[in-house]
Amino acid sequence: MDMAGLSLDRMRTFVRVAERGNLSMVAKELGVGQSSVTRHLNELEEAVGVPLLSRTTRRVTLTDEGSRYYTNCLQILRLVEQAAEEARDARDAPAGAVRLSCTAALGVMHITRMIFDFQDKHPDIRVDLNLTDQRIDLVREGVDVALRLGPLADSAMKLHALGESQRLLVGAPAYLSARGRPERPADLSRYETVVMSNVAGSDKLLLSSPDGTSLMIPVRGRLRVDHGLAAREALAAGRGIGPTHLWLVHDLLHDGRLEVVLGDYRPSPVPLSLLIAPERAAIARVRLLVDFLAAEVARLPGIRRS
Repeated sequence: MDMAGLSLDRMRTFVRVAERGNLSMVAKELGVGQSSVTRHLNELEEAVGVPLLSRTTRRVTLTDEGSRYYTNCLQILRLVEQAAEEARDARDAPAGAVRLSCTAALGVMHITRMIFDFQDKHPDIRVDLNLTDQRIDLVREGVDVALRLGPLADSAMKLHALGESQRLLVGAPAYLSARGRPERPADLSRYETVVMSNVAGSDKLLLSSPDGTSLMIPVRGRLRVDHGLAAREALAAGRGIGPTHLWLVHDLLHDGRLEVVLGDYRPSPVPLSLLIAPERAAIARVRLLVDFLAAEVARLPGIRRS
């Protein structure tokens, strides 16, 4: 293997081409000729000894070996960046960017304001906030920290459990007055339910009774939404009954725009966690944001520490 061909510059060029799939676009971003980009890729492939990219007249795609090499390159480049950042942090106040991914409704309702407070305390730290309900790959997407609702599959990420998000059944007073209030869980099958289409098993409602037993109630709904904020609006508008996180509707309950339904029966709570890319966990500004969010999220309505 020719180690001279494995420079960081060549790796950076390869990563950009892998992500953009277009040599001329990368050349323009780097301010060099396309021939320079091609030369870097050829030298890198020669050094590695296997083809990393498949080239057509329209697009460049990763080979199987290239896909694995891309992931490793990301880790190497981020470790190099981390080493420089840790050296700077030892000398100066924490500065630079932290990339945070967060479930969308929680981000809009609460996390954005927390970031305002965090940046008031740490004005040299930039936060790049990505709001999505998709389970993204932190390494591939270049994300430092992800705030996740729901159970997590086995992961190589560093886990910081924040607790559980309590849920309850709610409905608008006008809807409940017109339809009558359910007296027992079995009554729920006669009501419209605001259904979350991106939640598995949302056509059934799993409730915990006061004695700890579980009840499975089939539900129906003409409205299906894939976003928590849309569900919030639908519930407040009287489009039906639905399970929801307390932090999502606490203000509507306080103002009387929503009421708790069958308060003795609760949907299962949902785990709430912070995932941290392991190679980023030691960076001072990342630690500061993780600690700040952990403390602030614990104060949200309905969050119960594990």
